[in-house]
Amino acid sequence: MGSLDKKQKVFEAIEASQVKFVRLWFTDILGLPKSFAISPSELEGAFEEGMGFDGSSIQGFARIEESDMVAMPDPDTFQILPWRAKVGQNVGRMFCDILQPNGSPYEGDPRYILKKNLGKLKEMGYDLYVGPELEYFYFKDDKGTEVLDKGGYFDAMTTMDAASNLRRDTIVTLESMGIDVEYSHHEVAPSQHEIDLRYQEAQKMADIMMTYRIVVKEIAQQHGYYATFMPKPIFGENGTGMHVHQSLFKGERNAFFDADDEYNLSDLGKHYIAGLLKHAPEMTAVTNQWVNSYKRLVPGYEAPVYISWARRNRSALVRMPMYKPGKENATRVEYRSPDPGANPYLAFSVMLAAGMDGIKNKYELPEPIEQDIFKMTEAEKGKAGITSLPGSLIEALMLTEKSDLMREALGDHIFTNFLASKKVEWDEYRTDVSQWEIEKYLPLL
Repeated sequence: MGSLDKKQKVFEAIEASQVKFVRLWFTDILGLPKSFAISPSELEGAFEEGMGFDGSSIQGFARIEESDMVAMPDPDTFQILPWRAKVGQNVGRMFCDILQPNGSPYEGDPRYILKKNLGKLKEMGYDLYVGPELEYFYFKDDKGTEVLDKGGYFDAMTTMDAASNLRRDTIVTLESMGIDVEYSHHEVAPSQHEIDLRYQEAQKMADIMMTYRIVVKEIAQQHGYYATFMPKPIFGENGTGMHVHQSLFKGERNAFFDADDEYNLSDLGKHYIAGLLKHAPEMTAVTNQWVNSYKRLVPGYEAPVYISWARRNRSALVRMPMYKPGKENATRVEYRSPDPGANPYLAFSVMLAAGMDGIKNKYELPEPIEQDIFKMTEAEKGKAGITSLPGSLIEALMLTEKSDLMREALGDHIFTNFLASKKVEWDEYRTDVSQWEIEKYLPLL
């Protein structure tokens, strides 16, 4: 469908649904959603020239002296927002590409960075498909962590899974927006849940993930509760992860699949996994970008902190799921450390860069570790060559800062501004006096 046809479809949908406002969505470098609304009468001009805004007020965007930015709506992403639906007052939304005033792409736009990386991949004849598993918590409100239930993994009884109706309404909303859901369930921790999205091309999935997070929060609010994607909100309970399933396709063929290999894994797939393992430490600051992320990445809570790969072993960082062994389209790599607080555009970019570096340099894949790494001694892990992800945000940032691959994947602008923003966050955390310190030290010292 041509560009004019796509725009015409938007105008037809606006008229048919009596849309009164169109919200234009984009993200800052941390992946936090931003938006502003325009009336349908402004849309023709928006499609032609974009909508100007002050980029200096957006995290990681332009400095005050170069603040003029242009949001160019993407007609492919138009949807009616179901939670804003009112008779004759519907609200639509579109994702935007951020441009310079001269019409060139803005290097600080995370959506552009992913497009740029996927464009390089496309030149090699491949497409990246991803399927993230986003976990989250429901709480009574945003003031604390009072849970709705005491349920556990896959609990079915309403008394143990008090949020089944919330998940159902969330799925209905997502599917009404054309977003395919594979399944949903209660997760391991009390009031922890998961809704899994069906495999999609990476650019489309990044947009879907931004929509997903907003929908989960909106539906929770409608029910009088609060949903959070905070990586580790409750001490002593499992944190919230975002395992990312990924594979490369060449046309209709899965480039990771080899029917003759003992793992059904092609050499290209093995090199991709080896790249993920090699570069895992330096990309962790992007896939796990918050101080709180490292409260989850500790041994003992099913968190994948050990740099190794396996087929069925969930204590490894990288896994090759065995749900449908030997089936081409099901052959994929699961990278298990990211959390849902990551910026999906940047997270997909750095994982792709790591995997492709493995392919480019033909990194050798070590043997899989199928025993429970959590139960191995330090000596056993050392003998097996198993190392760990960084243990704090500042440690992760120091590794990212030294990485030429991460700079190339993110571009100079986002690389520099992301690191600067995260160092400020670390300094705020480092100098804060916590309640734990007051209770621990005040009576003693």
